[in-house]
Amino acid sequence: LGNDTEEEMDCGRTEFPFPYQPYDIQQQFMQALYSAVDQGKVGIFESPTGTGKSLSLICGALSWLSDFEEKRRQERAALLQEGEAALSSAAQSSSSSAEPDWITEFVQRKAERDLVSKLKDEELKRQKREERLEKIRGNVQLKHAMKRKTSEDDEAFQLLQLSRDDRTEERGDEGDEELLVAEYQSDDESKARSSLEEDDADEDLAEEHVTKIYYCSRTHSQLAQFVHEVQKSPFSTDTSLVTLGSRQNLCINQEVRSLGSIQRINDRCTEMQKNKHGQTPRHEDGAKRKRGPPKSVCPYNKALALQHMRDGILGAVQDIEQLVKLGQETRSCPYYASRLAIPPAQLVVLPYQMLLHDATRRAAGVQLKGQVAIIDEAHNLSDTSCIHSAELTGAQLCRAHSQLTQYADRFRSRLKAKNLMYIKQILFVIEGLVRVLGGKVGMNPQSQTTPTGTELLTINNLLFKAQIDNINLFKLQKYFEKSLISRKLGGFVEKYAGSGVTLHPQSSSNKENRRTEGLNRYLQTLQGSQGTATVSAADLPGAVEAEKVVSASPMMQVEGFFMALTSSNTDGRVVVNNQGLLSESSIKFLLLNPAVHFAQVLKECRAVIIAGGTMQPVADFKRELLFSAGVGEERIVEFSCGHVIPPENILPLVLCSGPSGQELDFTFQNREAPRMMDETGRILSNICNVVPGGVVCFFPSYEYLRRITSHWETNGTLARLANKKKIFHEPKKSNQVEQVLNDFSRCIQRCAPDSGTLTGALLFSVVGGKMSEGINFSDDLGRCVVMVGMPYPNIKSPELQEKMSYLDKHLPHSGGRSPGQALVENLCMKAVNQSIGRAIRHRGDYSSMVLCDRRYARPTTLGKLPAWIRDRTSTHTSFGPAFAALRKFFQEKKQKQ
Repeated sequence: LGNDTEEEMDCGRTEFPFPYQPYDIQQQFMQALYSAVDQGKVGIFESPTGTGKSLSLICGALSWLSDFEEKRRQERAALLQEGEAALSSAAQSSSSSAEPDWITEFVQRKAERDLVSKLKDEELKRQKREERLEKIRGNVQLKHAMKRKTSEDDEAFQLLQLSRDDRTEERGDEGDEELLVAEYQSDDESKARSSLEEDDADEDLAEEHVTKIYYCSRTHSQLAQFVHEVQKSPFSTDTSLVTLGSRQNLCINQEVRSLGSIQRINDRCTEMQKNKHGQTPRHEDGAKRKRGPPKSVCPYNKALALQHMRDGILGAVQDIEQLVKLGQETRSCPYYASRLAIPPAQLVVLPYQMLLHDATRRAAGVQLKGQVAIIDEAHNLSDTSCIHSAELTGAQLCRAHSQLTQYADRFRSRLKAKNLMYIKQILFVIEGLVRVLGGKVGMNPQSQTTPTGTELLTINNLLFKAQIDNINLFKLQKYFEKSLISRKLGGFVEKYAGSGVTLHPQSSSNKENRRTEGLNRYLQTLQGSQGTATVSAADLPGAVEAEKVVSASPMMQVEGFFMALTSSNTDGRVVVNNQGLLSESSIKFLLLNPAVHFAQVLKECRAVIIAGGTMQPVADFKRELLFSAGVGEERIVEFSCGHVIPPENILPLVLCSGPSGQELDFTFQNREAPRMMDETGRILSNICNVVPGGVVCFFPSYEYLRRITSHWETNGTLARLANKKKIFHEPKKSNQVEQVLNDFSRCIQRCAPDSGTLTGALLFSVVGGKMSEGINFSDDLGRCVVMVGMPYPNIKSPELQEKMSYLDKHLPHSGGRSPGQALVENLCMKAVNQSIGRAIRHRGDYSSMVLCDRRYARPTTLGKLPAWIRDRTSTHTSFGPAFAALRKFFQEKKQKQ
């Protein structure tokens, strides 16, 4: 390395490619990010929304990756040069030496030759990879050539498939049964089989993983926004990016997509993969069984088409929607092509769960060793324990037991003794869990009553209470993974439902269902012999419910719960919730220590960057998630920047009392008092009188919003508010959010200043609801955000109480507060910060934030606000000065405009 390059890598970059002249805080962000990644740190980066966080992440991280690859190239070239020089020197000394130590010389020269050979191979692979990617990017005809080729292949495939379907219809169901009963193999058999499959794999599809950056966020829409930022960045033309998603998001096979549920889509796709590879079941003596009828395979999953599409993915930066469109045009599968593109990709974009859940990560082909992970929108990171939690209802347990029993009875003569042993153990564990809920298997769960109440148990206590402590759950987990029994059971139920196999446990109330099943079989017989129209299950009584049951295989949930029970006894708790009926009662595993799963990510990755618009309070976040995962203070770096907006463009106010002097104390005991509701109405009326455009008012819960609006409707407050602002309510259904926002926006645009009595719109929303995160109330849509009360979580929740108890026991106390108390306050203030941050979205924006509760004035609470808001917050014990400041703020903005 030259001195200049060496110094730049040591000290970090000072200049970064950027689509425009970066703000100072963006420059500082990129420098801090570059340094953290280069030194292998765990970085906590806070950059408010509207400050160009995504672009800063992209340009800082990809600049490091570019420099890192260049440094690696130079190091390899230097090592190669040194190795060749050493070989040459050794040859010369050998010829000049009279009595060489030939053994030492042989070993030394062999090691040097091996090193040189390895370096040459690596350099050759790198050059080939870069040449291929450059060729892909330069070949503008690739897409059209691929489209023509795959269309021709598909036409030929469809003609072949038509003839196969005709033959299939004639040959019966033998092949289906072979798939459902395919045997569980021992470890040795599995290893031998997998090694054979690996040998047969297409070598062109297998590639070495290059150093890359994994970027993950919470939702697909946030990932799509990030990809669009990459497309606008200076790295858009020379970065290989792949976006990962589920089959439900990426599948283009209409036959499979029409199945609806994720479970059925995954099962059908997996079945088609087996058909493609031509797996043939065997008898217990090892002989191949007679092949059943040809199975359908996916026309979009052909090796050549997948290779072409993989190259298309690597050749241009695309989000999920663009991947699906490319797959439809080229008639190749985006799901599998995107996974083939992971090894050579430089930037992989994926959802939270794909990175944080080990099994999902392995299934997707994501390798973290030595890579960089960027976790955006990370304020919810400590709450991702729900990814590793599992819940079962009594109805699901009884249904799984009934279905597995029928499966074992039907194939008993064809199952090995080892299979039957594991199946019996699964049934025994399910029976024990049903007993914990106070019920019995073999009876209709809807007719079984249980005592009401909630009980918290450790994992060990649950095993003892269910009398299953003698069962090795780790072996059962392995059996689930190797045998795929959950998927086979789902296919078994789907195939034989209505033909003697019941979806629910048998009971006297099922007589009508059995008569219906008999009628269905009779009509199917008529259809087969006379050619009459097929009678679908949906035309029969109760078929809709049956369809729901089939689409949600209960054994998959049982498998997930079994896996959860293999966690450490101290890291989880089990909540037994009895509702009076077995079918409605549930048993839930609650993960108390999310750090136990996050630790693997922190250990394997070269560097981890945890980024968010609001990361406060950082101290508790570090203690709960990082220190618990074994990360030392020396590896953690923090960066927090202010906002790009001028300080005078925000007006945060804390109101301790209302216009009539009523103290604002929205504790659970006081908030439903009529005087508190009336005072809140007077505050909103005054705000709506002076604030132009949109006002967004957040309430702590849906129930409180319902109660207070009902009270206002009775005393006339709602009518007075409607005279100034048109009132909108947060919808109950997610698919209605966009419509409400569009109506809210159009109303504000129509209500231009001084054009009439209406000055804008008022939106009632709920903290933690559909409008509090991911929705932008920029410019006139959110000139004022009002926070009514403090949205503390339900302290009586068994899950929260157990989490608090766990933290109190395992984490140190600080500042006179227990870790459990800190958790409750942090959950509250994180929700507040997310809600009030919705209004400021760019440099020229301005807004006010009104926090209605005297408790916001506490120094510890104010300290949990983001610095750019906290530094401008003023606390008012009386309403008059606060209202005067609010009026002055908007008058000044109006004069400037």
